Amino acid sequence: MNFQNVEFLISAASDRDFPAKRLPEIAFAGKSNVGKSSVINRLLQRKNFARVGEKPGKTVHVNYFVLDGACYLVDLPGYGFAKVSQQEKERWGRLMDTYFAANRIDLGVLIVDYRHPPTNNDITMARWFLDSGCPFVVVANKMDKLKKSELEPNLKTIREDLELPVDCPVIPFSAEKGNGRDELVKHILAAVNG
Repeated sequence: MNFQNVEFLISAASDRDFPAKRLPEIAFAGKSNVGKSSVINRLLQRKNFARVGEKPGKTVHVNYFVLDGACYLVDLPGYGFAKVSQQEKERWGRLMDTYFAANRIDLGVLIVDYRHPPTNNDITMARWFLDSGCPFVVVANKMDKLKKSELEPNLKTIREDLELPVDCPVIPFSAEKGNGRDELVKHILAAVNG
């Protein structure tokens, strides 16, 4: 699969906008300032494909991209940090509930900050994946910002706090340097071809 052959399809504001054509969906979730767009850009080896914002919370709809005609990459609105009105946060919440209820996800990619323990929102997101039986991987982004001595303990904290089963992969990742990209690609290909 050519990860550079990707195009924007639609910014879905409601379930009416979700694509009718069924392809495997790889959904990216994470808090607003975790570097979700940077992870997607690294995955695609494109500098500014997914918009990286100065202010967290730029993604306000469910953004669909078609990857090499084989699957959808779905960039979900970030949670927990963006400075937006309560009304807008509630709209995002309803949109997310609708998207998750549609049961379209073939692989979830939960992006967390490697430097810090998971937030309550991260834990809620992991719980949703676990309870729904949806396969997912955890991407621990920003590993380049850690000392070597912090890598193992921080990974252990992430795994414990999210209450992950042993078979749930946690991928140490650096959107900046590219660490972890090959492993993420492997999981995406398995989900698309599975």
